[in-house]
Amino acid sequence: MNFSNVLIKWYLQNKRDLPWRNTTNPYPIWLSEIMLQQTRVAQGMPYFLSFTTAFPTVFDLATANEEEVLKLWQGLGYYSRARNLHKTAQYIAFDLAGIFPGNYSDLLKLKGVGEYTAAAIASFSYNEAVPVVDGNVFRVLSRYFDIETDIVQASAKKEFAALAFELMPKDNPATFNQAIMEFGALQCVPKSPNCSICVFNESCAALQKKKVDQLPVKSKKLKVRNRYFNYLVVADEKENTIIQKRTAKGIWHNLYEFPLIETEKEENFDFISEQIQTDYFMDNNVISILEDNDKSIIHKLSHQHLHIKFWKVNLNGSIENGINNSVLRTFPFPIVIYNFIEKE
Repeated sequence: MNFSNVLIKWYLQNKRDLPWRNTTNPYPIWLSEIMLQQTRVAQGMPYFLSFTTAFPTVFDLATANEEEVLKLWQGLGYYSRARNLHKTAQYIAFDLAGIFPGNYSDLLKLKGVGEYTAAAIASFSYNEAVPVVDGNVFRVLSRYFDIETDIVQASAKKEFAALAFELMPKDNPATFNQAIMEFGALQCVPKSPNCSICVFNESCAALQKKKVDQLPVKSKKLKVRNRYFNYLVVADEKENTIIQKRTAKGIWHNLYEFPLIETEKEENFDFISEQIQTDYFMDNNVISILEDNDKSIIHKLSHQHLHIKFWKVNLNGSIENGINNSVLRTFPFPIVIYNFIEKE
């Protein structure tokens, strides 16, 4: 049985109708691939549609300001993707006259474009015979061929890319790449795949050996770091508040937030209240401090769990650089802060 033929036949019968699949234009393909890193299609689709409406061409994206881009990206997470997307759009628009690099090796030089994304654009836009290797591809190939290589190892990507290249019909790399990713997304899913209806159920090595739930092999992730954020939500006598931009490298770079007290552990009212009275808002008397949420909101990132509390601080007088509620809502925030603002 020919693996590629069966796979492509399955794909043509089962593929989802996704807007970036109906074009060879590298701009929407690049946009979709950046958005779908670490993100499910269902979650990414509204963002893709918003971006292509707001920025129909790479020139539109390039001439936008960063805050517009971050505001539209709000809630999608991994915000460095959005910042790199914007910088790369400017490079393509202004340095390359709006023309994307036309091959895998040149695409790889773009900021924010790794091996997987470069391979996707090269094959989907230019039909270049380069294999994509993402989580779906690792899963499908490791199960079908019973490969026990730990996919966290640096050498794993080369091994799986070589196998995918061997299987790929060189005259139709785009369809093969789409097919193997779609098969992993819809059929050969991470947990409890329905192998009884799988087109490969007579030839899949993992199924024959009852190892489907053991593959791919993936060693344990890095230890998660816990952080404790206490946000000070100020209101002066005009109901104005203040925010600040996160300029330090790390999570949420260039997004906005309320004044922050980061602590070593979850702290109580007395501790935070004393900090506020001692170190903050020297030009305004603090009228009251209210803990908005008794229990911390736990916001999970890939390597960090943030334990977040919001503290409402009412002040006398008018605070310097205060903004009103309607202006507040125009800034890009991490989704956890955006959700807090929306429910107020």
